[in-house]
Amino acid sequence: MSRSLRPESAPLSRVDEDALSLPAWIYRDAEFFEAEQRAVFRPSWQLVCHLNDIPRPGDYHALEFLGESLVVVRGEDGKVRGFHNVCRHRASRLLDGTSGNCGARISCPYHRWTYALDGRLVAVPHLKDFPGLDMQTHGLAPLNHEVFMGFVFVRLESGLPGVAEMMAPYVDELAAYRMEELVPQGRVTLRPRAVNWKNVADNYSDGLHINIAHPGLTRLFGKGYGIEARPWVDKMWGGLLDVPSSNWSERLYQRFLPRVEHLPPERQRLWIYFKLWPNVAFDIYPDQIDFMQFLPVSPTETLIREIAYVHPDSRREMRAARYLNWRINRQVNLEDKALIERVQAGMASSSYSVGPLSENEVCLRSFGRRMRSLIPQSRLHQAPVAGWSR
Repeated sequence: MSRSLRPESAPLSRVDEDALSLPAWIYRDAEFFEAEQRAVFRPSWQLVCHLNDIPRPGDYHALEFLGESLVVVRGEDGKVRGFHNVCRHRASRLLDGTSGNCGARISCPYHRWTYALDGRLVAVPHLKDFPGLDMQTHGLAPLNHEVFMGFVFVRLESGLPGVAEMMAPYVDELAAYRMEELVPQGRVTLRPRAVNWKNVADNYSDGLHINIAHPGLTRLFGKGYGIEARPWVDKMWGGLLDVPSSNWSERLYQRFLPRVEHLPPERQRLWIYFKLWPNVAFDIYPDQIDFMQFLPVSPTETLIREIAYVHPDSRREMRAARYLNWRINRQVNLEDKALIERVQAGMASSSYSVGPLSENEVCLRSFGRRMRSLIPQSRLHQAPVAGWSR
């Protein structure tokens, strides 16, 4: 029996594209990784911290992203600003570590060029030896930044809509969580994963694997796990069942989770997940809100950056619920780690190029459409000849 085969390098129609996954080669190809740094990540919004991480003048939070050192600082006027964490003299890094307080000035440890908290260059040793130096044009290089519901985002280049515009379909829903009032619980943690960042993003928005690979979530939600995709945001959710789980951590969480006064009844026992294009995610629980970032390191390496935020609550039941939440999701994370490692290994197989997508895999379809629009080579089943991106 004969059949017609599409050439492996041929592009697909939009209808065909939606029914297929992105090709395996873009999950491990170095040249594609370089291309998506330019097309996907430099214009993307990256979450640095919450306003309550930097409450005082001189408080700062830093983010290492795509080889760039980025920092947001609270000024003496109370405003938060974003800068490249680089001295304008000889490019020395200015502020060390992931967070801290620099006092009333940002001073370079190399040659003592000194900047105000609003980025102005205010002091240069041996200034007379720099004839013609314009102090006003040598302030810190600013970053475009936006504060959304208390969270501080920055980006390297313009291009995407603002965070508030991207999240607009869910602003009313999120308002119930009073996110501006959140405070950090613990510190930022970094978890390396030997997979492509898209593998992490795909898994986060994949609804079909929940009842297969996450028995704990299945015990908590049953079959009631929902997903939907908007242009810039994926949403997933599940409501806690009233039937006690057979697992003690889950059963005690169901039992101890107290009422949260500022949440309406329908959100008291609801878990919701949002993924903002391309790599920022919020896990929203009644007891806490976690954020995750899938930071690309190499074609086959990703750093997951995360921290939990909470509303101050000293009730014993709430402390217990938050601990049990951590136990439950620690197991989910271990399960996901094994899953994405399996997929990343399979992406190297000569037997696999693309796979079929269910009509219900709306988030993966949406993600694929955006990747193909930004980097048209995403339509190719096999990698093009080296040098295609140039």
